[in-house]
Amino acid sequence: MSYNAVGIKDLPEDMRPREKLARLGEGRLDDHELLAIILGMGTARMNALDLAEQLMIKYRTLRKLKEASLEELMSERGIGLAKAVSIKAAIEMGRRLALCQENKAVITSPEDVKTLVMEDMRYLDREHFKVIYLDRKGGIIVAEDISVGGLHSSIAHPREVFKNAIKRSAAAIILVHNHPSGDPSPSNEDMETTRRLVEAGQIVGIEVLDHVIIGDNNYCSMKSRGLI
Repeated sequence: MSYNAVGIKDLPEDMRPREKLARLGEGRLDDHELLAIILGMGTARMNALDLAEQLMIKYRTLRKLKEASLEELMSERGIGLAKAVSIKAAIEMGRRLALCQENKAVITSPEDVKTLVMEDMRYLDREHFKVIYLDRKGGIIVAEDISVGGLHSSIAHPREVFKNAIKRSAAAIILVHNHPSGDPSPSNEDMETTRRLVEAGQIVGIEVLDHVIIGDNNYCSMKSRGLI
C-alpha cells in the first residue's frame, strides 16, 4: 500500500506557511514554518512543513541547526544537497544581518565579548577558536570561527587569523575560544598560542586586544589577567 503526503496546497490556508507569512508577517511564524518556506518542497511521503518539523524536533533550536554540517543535514531523510545548502545559506544571511553596519555592536570590555559569544560557545563539546574582527572604533566587522579542535585543544594558525583580518580591513582583533571542561583558566598552550598571535599582529600592524576563554557561564580575559 503506497502512501503519499498531504501537500501543503491541500492544507487549510491558515496552515500554509507562505500564505500565513503574507497575511500576518514573518514574525508570526514558528521556526519550523519559516524552515518549510526555505525548504520549498517536501518528498513523496512528507510535505515541506512536516519535513521542517522533523528537523526542528531533532535539532530543537536554530542554533543547533546552524551547527549541523552539510553532511549531517544531508543524512536526514528528504534532505539533499539543494535543501541542505538552502538551510545553511539562510542561517548565514541571518548571522550576517545581525552584524550589519546599522546594528553594529561595539566591544568595550571582556564582558561585551562574553555577552556576544557565551550562549553559542559554553555547551560546545570541542574547542572552537573564534576571532572577532573590529574596526577602528571597536565596532564588530564580523566574528568568524577559525578552527575546531579536539576535546582539549584547538589550533589557530596566524596565517588564517590575519589573512581574514587583512581581507576584512580590521584594525584590531579579539581571540576567543572555549574550554569544554567548563574551566576557563588558560593553559600553557593557550598562552603560547596567544603570544604567537600577538607577535604576528605586531608585524602586520593589527593589534590583538584580548584573548577571552569561555567556560560554563564564566570566562577568563587574558588581557585583564595581565597575560597580554
